[in-house]
Amino acid sequence: MSHRLSRRQFLGAAGAAGAGFWTSARSAPAWGYPQNSKLNIAAVASGGRGGANIGSCASENFVAFCDVYEPNLDRAAKKSPDAKKYTDFRKLWDDEKRFDAVIVSTCEHTHAFATLPALKLKKHVYCEKPLTHGVWEARVVAEAAQKFKVATQMGTQIHAGDNYRRVVELVQAGVIGKVTEVHVWVGRTWGLQSPEDAKAYKDIVSCQERPRETEDVPAGLNWDLWIGPAPMRPYHSVYYPGPKWYRWWDFGSGTMSDLGSHYNDLPFWALKLRHPLTIQAFGPPAHPEIAPASFRATYEYGPRGDMPACKLTWYQGQEKPPLAEKKVPAWGSGHLFVGSEGMILSDYGRYVLLPEDKFKGYKYTGPAIPRSIGHHAEWIKACKEGTPTTCYFDYSGALTEANHLASIAYRMGKKLEWDPVALKAKNCPEADKLIKRAYRPGWELKA
Repeated sequence: MSHRLSRRQFLGAAGAAGAGFWTSARSAPAWGYPQNSKLNIAAVASGGRGGANIGSCASENFVAFCDVYEPNLDRAAKKSPDAKKYTDFRKLWDDEKRFDAVIVSTCEHTHAFATLPALKLKKHVYCEKPLTHGVWEARVVAEAAQKFKVATQMGTQIHAGDNYRRVVELVQAGVIGKVTEVHVWVGRTWGLQSPEDAKAYKDIVSCQERPRETEDVPAGLNWDLWIGPAPMRPYHSVYYPGPKWYRWWDFGSGTMSDLGSHYNDLPFWALKLRHPLTIQAFGPPAHPEIAPASFRATYEYGPRGDMPACKLTWYQGQEKPPLAEKKVPAWGSGHLFVGSEGMILSDYGRYVLLPEDKFKGYKYTGPAIPRSIGHHAEWIKACKEGTPTTCYFDYSGALTEANHLASIAYRMGKKLEWDPVALKAKNCPEADKLIKRAYRPGWELKA
């Protein structure tokens, strides 16, 4: 499978993403499940987010668990004593007849390595966010999901919330007019700490450079498998356990790859965004190993159907949008849609139309997006019946690509001119090594 789309395929995909009042999803084929039957699921990673995802799908039948940390594995298996246990998920595929679907909750840098083989075996897949560690991986995974026609969902759970749906309705109905500007900001500062960052986010793990000292690998942890396709380094607790690995380029992309999946999801959905024309980022000098705690990035998008060209600016940590000059309340994290007839300020659980005096008493009466049956429930139903999901890999893959491009623009120190067909920064060939990274010997991802 080639990662390069033809021009016709690209335009067709972009048109499909913008069709309809809200995001339409590709239907997965039903597999002929008898009514009330349970889905046989293999879970790749069973601690942290893995444990939460397993719990959210507890109505189904777990037949296999995989985790590089044996205590997590044993804990999960207690609830399904007949399930088979694995340490290396690559061995899971030898028993592929045991399961119909896979939940991937590993760390970001191994998402594609657990997801792509499952798709090729025509298994339905739920994968935690971000979908992959990089741009090329996201495209390959999205194309495989399309090719094998299985039910997919990325773990952007807030997408199932009612509040996001209400904002999408208002934006797409033109209640605030034509939107040409959107600001997205989060207060979290996962990354290279400045004194200001450290003060603002007190429970951060302080790590400015790669540790020189080594620590003993915790009992039950297979460190070689945890490292997976990334360059090998000695074990240290600044990487594991917990989400500390997010800060390191080898394993994640800091705050952007994590919260960008949630916060950028709303403008992506509401404004029918897909591939940016340009991306430029601003922040402190890029560190070779650690993502920034604070930075901002601006995307330029062309017209989409009846929607005009627009700019999206992302802010994290100490970077903040110019809310005061727009006479907008200062929320800790949120979105601000700026239209020709007004604005919408929102976050996960609330929104307000601005200016308030103009929209006082306003009630929306247009088409409504149906209430979600639940983010995980959507996926389970899709696996069994072929119904749509809302964060399927074609949609969430494009969102993941865009988020990673902000990090690449920051690391390159250039305004990137993006070619989504060739997966190239036209003016920055040196970005190729970040668009598609090299893997550690013994690990290979075949498109």
